Amino acid sequence: MAARAAESKKALDLIVFDLREITSFTDYFIICSVSNPRQAHAVSDEVSKQLKQIGELPISAEGYVAAEWILMDYGDFIVHVFSETARAYYDLERLWRHAKKVLLKPYAV
Repeated sequence: MAARAAESKKALDLIVFDLREITSFTDYFIICSVSNPRQAHAVSDEVSKQLKQIGELPISAEGYVAAEWILMDYGDFIVHVFSETARAYYDLERLWRHAKKVLLKPYAV
């Protein structure tokens, strides 16, 4: 649901990593890029809104004001909303390259 919420606000290059076999602090990373701070806010707000509707609240969230890297920790999964520059700099895809990628079914509008 978090990935679909991000997609609904035109998040770019969305990837979901299954981390269950390689770490114990979370099960999944949802990583996406945005082209500007306004879009970063829109994506994170939509993720929060949709998850709140089903009773899911984040354990913590940070980075909203600067909107370069918004991190929303839901325990079992963590949502990362990056500016394109920050995503290239931190390169989580390289750091977690041994994780399995979760294939999302095409989004039905």
